Amino acid sequence: MKPENTLASSHHAPAGDCCGAPHAAAVPVPVIPGAAGRTFRIATMDCSAEESDIRRALEPIAGIRSLGFQLGARTLRIEAGEEAYAPALEAIRKAGFDPQPVRAGAAAQAGGDDHEGHDHDHSDHSHEGGFGSGATRLVAALVLAVGAEAVSFFAPDLMAWKVAGMAVAAVAIWLAGLDTYKKGMAALLRGKLNINALMSVAVTGAFLIGQWPEAAMVMALYAIAELIEARAVDRARNAIKGLLDMAPEQALMQGDGGAWTATPVAAVPLQAIVRIRPGERVPLDGLITQGSSAINQAPITGESIPVDKEVGDAVFAGTINETGEIEIRVTAAAGNTTLARIIHAVEQAQGTRAPTQRFVDRFAAVYTPAVFAIAVAVAVLMPLLAGLTWQESLYKALVLLVIACPCALVISTPVTVVSGLSAAARRGILIKGGTYLESARLLKAVALDKTGTITEGKPQLVDWRAWGGADAASAAQLAAGMASRSDHPVSKAIAAGLKGEAAEVQDFKALAGRGTEGVVNGQRLVLGNHRLIHERGLCGAELEAELAQHEQQGRTVTLLADETRVLALFAVADTIKQTSRQAITDLKALGVTPVMLTGDNAATARAIASQAGIEDARGDLLPEAKLEAIRDMQQRYGATGMTGDGINDAPALAQADIGFAMGGAGADTAMEAADVVIMNDNLERVAETVRLSQRTHAILWQNISLALGIKSVFLVLAVFGTATMWMAVFADMGASLLVVANGLRLLRK
Repeated sequence: MKPENTLASSHHAPAGDCCGAPHAAAVPVPVIPGAAGRTFRIATMDCSAEESDIRRALEPIAGIRSLGFQLGARTLRIEAGEEAYAPALEAIRKAGFDPQPVRAGAAAQAGGDDHEGHDHDHSDHSHEGGFGSGATRLVAALVLAVGAEAVSFFAPDLMAWKVAGMAVAAVAIWLAGLDTYKKGMAALLRGKLNINALMSVAVTGAFLIGQWPEAAMVMALYAIAELIEARAVDRARNAIKGLLDMAPEQALMQGDGGAWTATPVAAVPLQAIVRIRPGERVPLDGLITQGSSAINQAPITGESIPVDKEVGDAVFAGTINETGEIEIRVTAAAGNTTLARIIHAVEQAQGTRAPTQRFVDRFAAVYTPAVFAIAVAVAVLMPLLAGLTWQESLYKALVLLVIACPCALVISTPVTVVSGLSAAARRGILIKGGTYLESARLLKAVALDKTGTITEGKPQLVDWRAWGGADAASAAQLAAGMASRSDHPVSKAIAAGLKGEAAEVQDFKALAGRGTEGVVNGQRLVLGNHRLIHERGLCGAELEAELAQHEQQGRTVTLLADETRVLALFAVADTIKQTSRQAITDLKALGVTPVMLTGDNAATARAIASQAGIEDARGDLLPEAKLEAIRDMQQRYGATGMTGDGINDAPALAQADIGFAMGGAGADTAMEAADVVIMNDNLERVAETVRLSQRTHAILWQNISLALGIKSVFLVLAVFGTATMWMAVFADMGASLLVVANGLRLLRK
C-alpha cells in the first residue's frame, strides 16, 4: 500500500540538526476555510530540527489538538482550546523562537502578502532584513577580521597591540555572529548540538586559546557563506512562489449600474462579471459569458499552445488572454482559485518529508553527537597519547566541532526535493509530497482509464456513408436535421461532423433507448441504433456485416432510414488523444507496463488499446472490478500506478501505490483524490513524473555522497593531519553550497 498522504504537514519529524541559515522569502499562507485554529509565522523555523524543537516544547501543553507546519512559508498552525494558546506561545518563546500571529483574512489572500497581519520581512535573522543590510554588515565584519589578521601578523609583539587586535576580532565576531550566538546558546541550554551551538563553542574556544584572528575570520566567512547558501536555497523554495505574480492584483469589474471599475481581486465577489482585455492576465477563475479568445494556460497546465475559449468555457486565474476581449462570471474567490490551490498544495507538499530526508535526519541525529564525542576525546586524550600540548589538542578538537556540522548533509535532501516539486508544478504536474516524487521511479506498471485519459472523452463522427443507393448529399442533410434536434451525445457528434446544410424537421420525437423520429418534406425518418433498425426489419446480411466491422473497432453506429430502407450509416467513436501513443511508448521505454482498465465493452477496449499500443486491455469493469485489477497488477508486476479522473476511479486510485488524476485544472475532487495531479489531460506527463523521480533520486544520493565524502576527508585530516579551522569552514560551507547547487539543477527546463 502507498504511504499516507500527509498534506496537512503535521507529521512527526525525527530530531535532526539544522544548518540554520537558509530562510525562504515570505509567501502567502493559505488558510483552509472552516478550519479552527490560529496561524503563527516563526521567522527562524525553516528545517526539521527546529520543527522538532517546537514539537517537544509543546508536548507538555494540554489542550492542543493538532499542529500544522509549513516550513517553506515558516508558519505553524495550532488548533487548540482557547486556554492553551498563551502557554503554547510562551513555550515556543522559551525554546528560542518568536511566533508572530498571521491574520486569517490576510493570510487567505493568495494574491498577495498578508501585510495587514504583520510584516513578513523583518525577523531576528540577519538574512531577513534584505540582502543589502545583511551583506553590508557581513562585509564590515570581514574587513575587521582581515584587520585582526593584519594586526596579528604585522604588529609588534606588544600587549597593547594584542589587546587592540583582540578588540577588532571581537567586533568582527559580534557583527557576523550575534545571531549565531543567540541561537547557539539557546540550543546549548536545551542540550541541543546544532550548527549554531557548534560554531559558538568553536569560535569562543579559538578566541580563548589565543587564535582570535582565526576565530574572527572563521565567523565572518561562515556568515557570508551562510548568506550565499540562503539565497541559493530560496531559489528552490520560492520557485513555485513565482506563480503568485501570474495573477493581477486588480480586476475590471462591472458594478450595479453597469460601470466598469478597477477592483482589488480580493474584493471581487462570486458571480461578479469581470472584463479581460487582450494581453491581460485572467485575475480570477470564471466562465466566459461574452466573447472568445485564445488563452495561454501554461502557468496552470503546462500547455505550450494557447487554447481557444468561447462562451461557456472555463478560464483560470494567472492564464493569459491573448487575442480577444472576454467577459467572465467569477466562480472562485481570490483565495480559492485553481492557482491559489496549486500554490497551497505545493507549499504543503514542501512541508512533507521524503524517505531519504527522514533517513538523513536520523543519521544526522547520531552523527553530530558522535563527532562531538570524538572532539572531546581528542581534546582530552591527544596530550596523553600523542604528546601534543593541551592548546594544540584543544585546537584540533575545535576544528572537529566545525567539521561536525551536518549542514551540507541535512540540506542536501530538502533543497533537492523542493526543486523537484517546483519543477513538476511548472510543467503542470502537481505532486503532493516528496514521498511520491521519490517513489514514482519504482513504478513497474500503470493502469490507465480509457475515457478522458487515453481518449478525448467525447464522441466524434469518425466515418459515414450513404447506403442502398441513396444520394449522399441528401442523406447528409436529412441526418444533420435529425441529429441537430437531439441533445444525445451521439447525435451531437453527428451534427458536429456533418457541417453542411441541415433539413427542417417536423413532428420530431425521441424514441427512448433507440433514437429519434421525425418528418422531413412529408417523409417519415428515423435516426437510431442497430436495435431500432432491426426491429423495423430493415437489416440485411450485407448491412449486418458492415455493422459488425464497425462494432469490432469499438464504434457506435447510428443509421438513418425511411419506412422502407436504410439511407445512411454513421460511425461515432471516442478517439484517442494525439499524445496517447507517444505516452505509451515513453512508459514502455522506462520499463513501465501500461494496462488499460475501462467500463466499456471488451471489443471497444481492445480496439482503443490496439490504437494506443497497449497489449493488456480489460473491459466491462465496474469500480470494484478496477480495484481488484489494481491488486492483481500489484501482485503480478509490483509497484503500480493508476490514472483516472479522481472521482469514479477513487477506489482504484486509493489502492494504487501512486494515483494520478488527469485533467485536474479547476476540479477540487481531482486534486483531493490523487497523489499526483496532471493539470491538463496529457498522458505524457505520467512518464515525465517517472523520469523526474529518477533524476531526483540520483541527485539526492549524489548530494549525500558528496556531503559525507568531504566530511570524511576533513575528519581524517583534522585528527591525523594539519586541518585548520579555516579548512573546516570551507569544507562545511563549500560542501553545503555544492549540494545546494546540485539540487537546483532540477529547476532547469
